Amino acid sequence: MQKDLGDYRKSYEKSALMEDSISDNPIQLFQTWFYEVEKSDGVDEPNAMTVSTVGLDGFPKSRVVLLKKYTHEGFIFYTNYNSEKGQAISENPKICISFFWANLERQVIIKGTAEKLAKNLSDGYFESRPDGSKLGALVSDQSSVIESRTILEDKLIQLEKEYKGKEIERPDHWGGYLVRPVSMEFWQGRPNRLHDRIRYSLTDDFDWKMERLAP
Repeated sequence: MQKDLGDYRKSYEKSALMEDSISDNPIQLFQTWFYEVEKSDGVDEPNAMTVSTVGLDGFPKSRVVLLKKYTHEGFIFYTNYNSEKGQAISENPKICISFFWANLERQVIIKGTAEKLAKNLSDGYFESRPDGSKLGALVSDQSSVIESRTILEDKLIQLEKEYKGKEIERPDHWGGYLVRPVSMEFWQGRPNRLHDRIRYSLTDDFDWKMERLAP
């Protein structure tokens, strides 16, 4: 079985990325781009991002998760600490997160170091979740092998009865990560595959160095 995709062609012509019109701070530029994506049409979840880690087996693995907050310090997402990604981060906290916003012909690629959030911050976000999502965190031993979906559904029913009218507390194995960036690359599609690529690199004195990369 084969399918030749060589005829798939698209000319990127929606915008440009020029040094004299962007911020010296990559977090500020990210905020500008994220705002523009939110206001545009065609993106259901602008906060969907790909998280790439190097697993315990030595292979890289990427998966889509949801960005829940960004600050001047970095980017925050939540997961099961015992999951495959959680174990990978524990072993090697150097990870990559990336965004692809096809409707604006843009990518952002961020390399950084992941660290667990303080427990009170994870508690605060967990409390804001719907009860169904809270129970889901208790039901699933994320990334473990299970025999059937029925196991999950039966466990959820059991927990719904157990916690009816009660507060659902955050389990210790679930919480947030803050990814502190050391490199942020902004990619803007351009005609003739001569795309704009601007990379910000964190220097030893904690300033950002801006460079243009060849497409």
